[in-house]
Formats: sequence, structure tokens, C-alpha cells
Amino acid sequence: MNADVWLVVGLGNPGPSYAGNRHNAGFMVLDLLAERAGGRFKSHKARADVLEGRLGGARAVLAKPRTFMNESGGPVKALRDFYKVPVERIVVVHDELDIPFGVLRLKQGGGDNGHNGLRSITKSLGEKDYLRVRFGVGRPPGRMDAAAFVLKDFSAVERRDLALEVDRAADAVEALVGGGLAAAQNTFHAS
Repeated sequence: MNADVWLVVGLGNPGPSYAGNRHNAGFMVLDLLAERAGGRFKSHKARADVLEGRLGGARAVLAKPRTFMNESGGPVKALRDFYKVPVERIVVVHDELDIPFGVLRLKQGGGDNGHNGLRSITKSLGEKDYLRVRFGVGRPPGRMDAAAFVLKDFSAVERRDLALEVDRAADAVEALVGGGLAAAQNTFHAS
């Protein structure tokens, strides 16, 4: 294993019709990290778009699987194997229904909480102790189905603050990679 590299994966669905969906919060954060790194994603044989660069002072591979959300595990495992990244240096950025919009939570391990992308990654890796940056999208209104809710674009009210929240999530990823989980939690769980 290569303990000098981080693998940072943003979850989403490919294609322009999904670009503004709540489920694509991970892609939004990775796009901003790529912009900050001054690079562009390139196609990788692992069925993902990747960018190799530096993040939080460390060597990192940024990745967006080109598969649909529920098949994210295959590309993540292939990238882990290709770059020889230990599970404790894999960061997955994803939308989270059980956290209100505008709230971030960082953690290591845990269940998938019904998130098909996390379920696929955990199954493919055979372990669940990877790091997570959980981007709150809130619960669906009324009796709306959760799957339908995450496949809808952010609301007009949410879009007013979306760029700020994506920016904060990108900061959280950099803090996590650069300073560790506890320090990043102390900074981003307080706000």
C-alpha cells in the first residue's frame, strides 16, 4: 500500500441531466477541488475521471466515477488497487439525507444509511472504514420518496447558498487530508 497518497472520491450520477441534483453534491465538491488544484479531470481505465495533484499539502487523486451512483464501488476499488491507497486514506464526499442542508459532518466508517453509493463502495472494498464528508441535503418534504428527492435539483432557496456550501465542503476535504479527521471535525462540526 502507498501511504503517501490520498484517494478523494466525489459521488454523483454522470451526465448533464443530473448535474444540479442533490445526489451530485459530491461531484460539485470535486469539481471545485479540481479548479483549486488548477487541473482538469482525465478519463481513467477504472471507469472514472481522475485528477492527480496536491490537496492540503499532500499528494491526492481526485476521482468522479463515470458509473451511476449505485455502481460507484467498482471504480473506487479499481482506483484503490491501481494507486495502492490504504482504506484509511480514502475519502468519499456524498450527499446525506439525515443532515440538514448547510451542515457538514465528517466521520470514519459506519453504515451506508440507505445510500446506494456507499453501499456499493463498502461491498466492493470489503470494508467500511473509509472517511466520509457528508454534505447535508435534508429530508424530503411531506411524503416525497427519498430517491425522488435526491434526484431533484437543489431548490431555488438552497441554490442561493449552494456555492458557499460547496466551498465549505471543499475546505473540509482539504482540512481532513492536510490535518486529520479530529482537527477537521473540530473546525467544521462547530459551524
